Amino acid sequence: MGASVVLAGTALRGWGAGHLVKNHSLTVSGPYSRLRHPLYLGTLSVALGFALMVGGAGTLILLVGLVPWFFLRYFPRKERRESARLERLYGAVYAEYRNHVPPLLPSLASWRPSAASAPWLDADRRWSGSRYSENNELGAALGVLVCLIAFAWRVASS
Repeated sequence: MGASVVLAGTALRGWGAGHLVKNHSLTVSGPYSRLRHPLYLGTLSVALGFALMVGGAGTLILLVGLVPWFFLRYFPRKERRESARLERLYGAVYAEYRNHVPPLLPSLASWRPSAASAPWLDADRRWSGSRYSENNELGAALGVLVCLIAFAWRVASS
């Protein structure tokens, strides 16, 4: 079960990274049309999946430490900083996006910017391997793979 959560989080991160154009435009395509922070949700899913894979008391200890830290400390700070920076860069367009797209719990419907508010946004941007690479996501995926192999080796050798 934990490995499935790890793989789902890794896939979400990869989907997001293949759409993300940092500091050049407001990304509203792919997973960004349903949630504002797919990379954070993907990372949280990877961490939760590994916590589940640890098993027993280790899982409980990791979850009791990880979940409150993420939701009470890490994410609120990142959300404030990122939202302020994006609002400075994109103004009312980002405010409209923030008001319609949830931060971490994906909406069922994709958000589309109004034609009047953002004619310059590429809401139909396709996933790109070059963007995936530019966002250094291959390194993250390889790190997850190494950890999964280490867990598998640990299980096989016990």
